[in-house]
Amino acid sequence: MSERPEILILNGPNLNMLGTREPELYGAETLDDVEAMCADHAVTLGLDTDFRQSNFEGELVTIIQQARGSASGIIINAGAYTHTSVAIHDALRVADLPVIEVHISNIHRRESFRHTSYISSVAEGIIVGLGTQGYVLALDGMARILDRT
Repeated sequence: MSERPEILILNGPNLNMLGTREPELYGAETLDDVEAMCADHAVTLGLDTDFRQSNFEGELVTIIQQARGSASGIIINAGAYTHTSVAIHDALRVADLPVIEVHISNIHRRESFRHTSYISSVAEGIIVGLGTQGYVLALDGMARILDRT
């Protein structure tokens, strides 16, 4: 068993379609590419990652609940559930772990319904609009958060 802190990196609906879904907005990288990038960067920070994706709200809630006993922090791109899911908000609050919210696109430059986030109020930080590099920046941020706790 690893002695390194484990970070849950959780991805919501449609993120499994990265690379094919609106590449002009989300880029050409696939979710597998993002997972590999995160795993490589985590090693340089002394962290482990548990990288997951689901299109189902209840499954995301269950994964968050399970993280309470196994993870040191959560990086989440909840996709469209960011703007609709009180259940994910509540699960993140109950998890009692540091949370960083990530969005590949700048949700504040998009449709007005995307301007509201149910995740932000439980997040230590938010990274938007920096493409998949936002995940790497979130890992850097999480490493800093864990160093001060």
